Amino acid sequence: MMKLINKATAVILLSILLTMALTGCQSGGAKSPEAPQNSAEKNTPDEQAKGEGASNSTAPASENSEGQSSEAIKEGSMEKEGNVVLKELAFVYNEHTIAISDTANEDQMEQMLGKPDNLKSHTYSAGDGTNMDTLIGFTEKVYTYPGLEIKTISIPEGKQDSIFHIEITDPKYATVRNIKAGDSLDTLKNAYPEGKLLGDGAPNEEDDYRYEPSNYVDVMSFHIKNAKVESIQIYSLLD
Repeated sequence: MMKLINKATAVILLSILLTMALTGCQSGGAKSPEAPQNSAEKNTPDEQAKGEGASNSTAPASENSEGQSSEAIKEGSMEKEGNVVLKELAFVYNEHTIAISDTANEDQMEQMLGKPDNLKSHTYSAGDGTNMDTLIGFTEKVYTYPGLEIKTISIPEGKQDSIFHIEITDPKYATVRNIKAGDSLDTLKNAYPEGKLLGDGAPNEEDDYRYEPSNYVDVMSFHIKNAKVESIQIYSLLD
C-alpha cells in the first residue's frame, strides 16, 4: 500500500514538473518572435544614426568644396572644357557675378545691370567689310553702360548669347578678387600674384598687367597708368 502511494506521489510530481516544463517552453516560444522585433527596433535608431552620420558626413565635404571654390584659382589649376567657366575671369555687381562664357540674353543683362545706355547688334556676313570670315553668321551684341562695355556672341541660328568681352573703367565694378579701376599696382600684384607686367613696368609709364590661365584662351588684362589700374579687360579669344 505504501509503495502504491509513493508511486502515485511520484507520478503527480512528474506530471507537475512536465507541466511546468511545457509552460516554460510555450512562454519561451511566445517570446521568441519578439526578439527580432526588438532587434529591429534597436537597429532602427542605429540605422537612423548611420543615415544621419552619412548625411552629416557630406556637410563637411560641401563646406570644404565651398571653401575651395572661394579660394583664389591659381594659374593653370583649372582647365576650361566646353562651356565650363573660369569664374576667376569675372566681375561682381550688386551680388551678381558676371563671367566670360556666361550665357546672357537682353532680358538677363537688364536684370543684372539695368537697361544699357546703348545696345548694338551685328550679324557677320561675307560682305560686311569686317574680314571676319570665321564669324560669318555669328551675331555680336555690344551693351554699353557708364564705365562698362560687354560684348556677347551667338552661333548661327543660336538661341543663346555668351559673353566674350568685358571692359571696365568704373570702380563700382570690381573683379572677384575685389580689384577695381583706381587701385594701385601694388594692390593689384597682391591680389593677382600669378599675373605679370608685359613691359618694363616703370611706375610712371603705361603698361599692361596680365592674368592668363593656362588655356591661353581666356585673359584678364589690367591697363596700368601712373602705377594705378586705369581699366580692366576680360576676354576670350574667338576662334
